[in-house]
Amino acid sequence: MAVKSNSDPNRKGAVAYGRNVIVSIITLAAREISGVANLQGKCVRIDFDESRINVDVYINIYYNNHVSDVAYRVQENIKRSVETMSGYKVGVVNVSVLGVTFADDII
Repeated sequence: MAVKSNSDPNRKGAVAYGRNVIVSIITLAAREISGVANLQGKCVRIDFDESRINVDVYINIYYNNHVSDVAYRVQENIKRSVETMSGYKVGVVNVSVLGVTFADDII
């Protein structure tokens, strides 16, 4: 199921992105940030608002990282990744830090 098509009036046809493609871009963008241990629970929720994508992402961070710094870098990376890879505009990126992971807790 395509979520929304992104078309250019100067070209014939349109490009449609599946919801899972956008979720995959967001997941990879969040995991790229140092300090992010893993994604938690349902991980990512997206909502399409008229012309923008609103994102909720749930993460755990590694101990000894500044929570607000990691969350800000996650927001910026998600916004940049979605906008450059899909052409959609990102409205709001909500990052919820649900826990802290210690190096010994990694499986």
